[in-house]
Amino acid sequence: MAPGTPRVFVSHLSGVPVFDPNGDQVGRVRDLVAMLRVGGRPPRLLGIVVEVVSRRRIFLPMTRVTGIESGQVITTGVVNMRRFEQRPTERLVLGEFLDRRVSLVETGEEVTILDVAIQQLPARRDWEIDKYFVRKGRGGALRRKGETLTVEWSAVSGFSLEEHGQGAESLVATFEKLRPTDVANALHHLTPKRRAEVAAALDDDRLADVLEELPEDDQVEIIGKLKEERAADVLEAMDPDDAADLLSELPEADKERLLTLMRPDDAADVRRLMSYEERTAGGLMTTEPIILRPDATVADALARVRQSDLSPALAAQVYVCRSPDETPTGKYLGTVHFQRLLRDPPFTLVSSLVDSDLVALPPHTPLSVVTSYLAAYNMVSVPVVDESGSLLGAVTVDDVLDHLLPDDWRETDFHGREGVPGDR
Repeated sequence: MAPGTPRVFVSHLSGVPVFDPNGDQVGRVRDLVAMLRVGGRPPRLLGIVVEVVSRRRIFLPMTRVTGIESGQVITTGVVNMRRFEQRPTERLVLGEFLDRRVSLVETGEEVTILDVAIQQLPARRDWEIDKYFVRKGRGGALRRKGETLTVEWSAVSGFSLEEHGQGAESLVATFEKLRPTDVANALHHLTPKRRAEVAAALDDDRLADVLEELPEDDQVEIIGKLKEERAADVLEAMDPDDAADLLSELPEADKERLLTLMRPDDAADVRRLMSYEERTAGGLMTTEPIILRPDATVADALARVRQSDLSPALAAQVYVCRSPDETPTGKYLGTVHFQRLLRDPPFTLVSSLVDSDLVALPPHTPLSVVTSYLAAYNMVSVPVVDESGSLLGAVTVDDVLDHLLPDDWRETDFHGREGVPGDR
């Protein structure tokens, strides 16, 4: 770990309040959720179990945590209020790690875990278990007399998975090191039973990323085997255009049921995309490009571009629009390309940098015209506007390629692998 990155002992988090960005209390921390990993890697912290006012316990992913400091947890404000259900591959840190009897790797001596330290990885939102605070001795009446010490996570046995384990837990831990495309390729070649087990064990964001890379038949099979509330959570985590494509493959009754379970804002985006013909700009676009108001600065734009969950195609440009700055927006003013942002001072207003020469496309534009536009102007994304000039979304080159390549292109093995453990 790099010096200066925050380290927190989990006993200090128990019961602390969780706040949204506006300072309103969401609930209190009741536990932390971790996942064991293969190859001698430290357990990864997936999220926090938060008890809200109604005493319901919900799951707050670490990707939604912006700060852990001064006896409080700060979130992005986007919180899923569905009840937390522990999955087979997950471990509760307070409930399962503390008071656990383990052995020191070097001496074999038995110790009791009294506390666990977590630390954030440099320049990322990921958190890992970093150290254990342990007491020597066998516990019981003499427990308080044993020597206490803080050791590295690797000095304690029992917190790593076998490199070639066959269970869903080992497969999920192995897949953690792969890109979503490669996980999708591996999942595609598993038996339906194993595929369902692994999909059930993946967290919502990871499963959403993987589903976007799978053939339609696999997507429908996996989403159909999830509990409906979980399926709605995963659809919310997907890019709206990919969620719309998947839902359009489902029977009408299933589609409506899942849309009803989704958050209203997410469902509205998906319904709007489903209203367009599939092979048009409206059917291809995402409703979540980077949108800035005219008074935003280059510094504001670069901060948005740096977000790790953006695809390179979406991060290549920002769209300047009048308020409101969510699709459908106010009047679309133009595009600012990433390279231009790098050439101007941070305090420069983006409204002074817009490229207004390139026309935006209406949503009914056919795929062939969208493709020609991207090729002619060497663009990786094109804005889509309605009749009033409001930005509806953007079509990225990867979405266009999806519809130009053969139906079975996703089955290509880019790394020459012949399968993964447990696929037969």
